Amino acid sequence: MKTHPNNVILRIFLIVILSSFSIISCTNKSTSGIINDKLGSGSLSENQIIQTSQAHDNPRMRYKVLSSKFKNASDKWSNLTIQIEGFSEEDYQSAYPLIYNQDIPTIQKHISKGLLSYESLSKWYLYRIYKYENSPATTLNSIISIMPDVIAQAKERDILKASSHPIYGMPILLKDNINAQGTPTTAGAIALSNNIVKDATIVKNLKSAGAIILGKANLSEWAYYFCDGCPLGYSAVGGQTLNPYGRMTFETGGSSAASGTSMAANYAAGAVGTETAGSILSPSSQNSVVGLKPTVGVLSRTGIIPISSTLDTPGPMTRSVLDNSILLSAMYGSDKEDKTTLYTPRKNDFIEKTTSTLDKNDIVLAANKNYIQTDSLYRSTVEKLRNKGVKIIEFDPSEVDFSGFTTVLDYDMKIDLPYYFTHYGGSNLPVSSVPQVIAYNLEDSIIRVPYGQKLFQGSAENQTPESEMNDIKQRLENDMRKHFDTVFKLDQVDAILSINNYDAARAAMAKYPCLAMPMGYNKNGEPKSMTFIGKRFSEASLLQLGHWFEQNVFTRSSPKGY
Repeated sequence: MKTHPNNVILRIFLIVILSSFSIISCTNKSTSGIINDKLGSGSLSENQIIQTSQAHDNPRMRYKVLSSKFKNASDKWSNLTIQIEGFSEEDYQSAYPLIYNQDIPTIQKHISKGLLSYESLSKWYLYRIYKYENSPATTLNSIISIMPDVIAQAKERDILKASSHPIYGMPILLKDNINAQGTPTTAGAIALSNNIVKDATIVKNLKSAGAIILGKANLSEWAYYFCDGCPLGYSAVGGQTLNPYGRMTFETGGSSAASGTSMAANYAAGAVGTETAGSILSPSSQNSVVGLKPTVGVLSRTGIIPISSTLDTPGPMTRSVLDNSILLSAMYGSDKEDKTTLYTPRKNDFIEKTTSTLDKNDIVLAANKNYIQTDSLYRSTVEKLRNKGVKIIEFDPSEVDFSGFTTVLDYDMKIDLPYYFTHYGGSNLPVSSVPQVIAYNLEDSIIRVPYGQKLFQGSAENQTPESEMNDIKQRLENDMRKHFDTVFKLDQVDAILSINNYDAARAAMAKYPCLAMPMGYNKNGEPKSMTFIGKRFSEASLLQLGHWFEQNVFTRSSPKGY
């Protein structure tokens, strides 16, 4: 559930991607552009691609590995191919206009009219995944595994039609640190390749509402709190995730990398990511999709491989705001095993609130003066909002003291990961603690840890006393809330406007929700997001605001070739 670096307080921003400069990928057309062209044509071998990537301006895109060295293609696709037998290219093309880039309500209308079934919908997504992911010229390395019973689930949905929730029958991908029966939950790590588990609470909620669990999406291994300065979207089990907007040109964002790329490439109706401090916002921004990082406590974390029980949360990643609210609603609910959820508002009005009328003259947004001065796309979008009648308050951001942030992550992981192993992990795992994972990986470091495991080592070495840790957490939470609340109080501000995941760690420590929305594209075609930061438990209002923004300010573009 993590992301990447900046020059200030180096290690903090190496982990959480606070700065705009860290997420902007190389645009040198003489290197990365050529790589991307030849990758698409299939004219380069994998070793040649890796070798050529060493000239990339962005050191995180100088790859050592593309395809997983652990999992072969026949194993990876065995559950998929048997489920699409008899589904032809003609069937795929016939259903294409009914499914491609359509939101969930529209797909449900097509099904209610008899133009599609839940079975044909699921087969279409499976066929599309295989069509693109099984070809070296187009693979994004987005999928780690496919559930063996996708079509069985879909056929059951067609027969029963037992739920009125709009998620019913919709194929959903899960980031592979979220427990789900039917396939191992690996966090991208070979040590967990046989982690056979029961459903996480949010997965139970999805199934109860009638969703179809399609499979598992690749991620930055151990949610990017693992190696230091390594590529985003790489895992030993899944390989290197690539960005469909520029496969060797742009980063995927992380750590929910393939939840983002899968949505951009239309591999499912929705995807679930997780975030500690930027891991939903970053890949949503890099892949031009909608990503919500909820307030900690809105969604259960039970059965999700952790970094930090203080900050972790799952969240929906979709191609539209309405779909985002639908997926959030389906996962929502209290959980006695995750006490943070016992204090959240019980009224679930996400879907209704999202589409309710919003008077533009009532909207008050706060724009960061630093971003206005340094980012032309942000500046022009703020002007568009003004021209639409939205009231914009400009503010100078305050300085914040982030000392101790990485100590929070080190401390929590050292405690929370063994707790997961004991309570929610599979039986007979070869590891039960952070030091044991480190030792396991060193048995075959070339395959298991080609980029090292420096952050895990930092967690293993952490000796911070509990009392001191509690003081650090409280100080950071208080300071970050003050940082945002000062702006919210300027003029009844509804949301603070940020970019991508630039303020992700601040919002994480404040435990404030964030909604990343497609804002536009740089001149080189790289996506960029406007991120709305709200007060605690303001998810419904953020989604309403995001829906208005989507309808009135910007429409996303799909990646060429996907």
